[in-house]
Amino acid sequence: MQSENRLFDDFVKFMNGAAGTLAGMGREAESAFKERSKEWIGGLDFVSREEFDAVKAMAAAARDEVEELKARLDALAPAAGKKKDG
Repeated sequence: MQSENRLFDDFVKFMNGAAGTLAGMGREAESAFKERSKEWIGGLDFVSREEFDAVKAMAAAARDEVEELKARLDALAPAAGKKKDG
């Protein structure tokens, strides 16, 4: 359906083109913002969740090992004291 008014048709085509251009500009701006955000966050030396969880598990294992070694030392300490006296 085409209207009789050519000016109105031209205006509608112009608005459709402008809407498409604005949508494209919005997508481009969003893409640029995401890219800049990634660069900024990457420069802050954040670690990934997987790396954090791996180090957390290593620290827990080290704490457990230290506790075990402390218990063994406490058990050996009295025996070492008797040998020095004897």
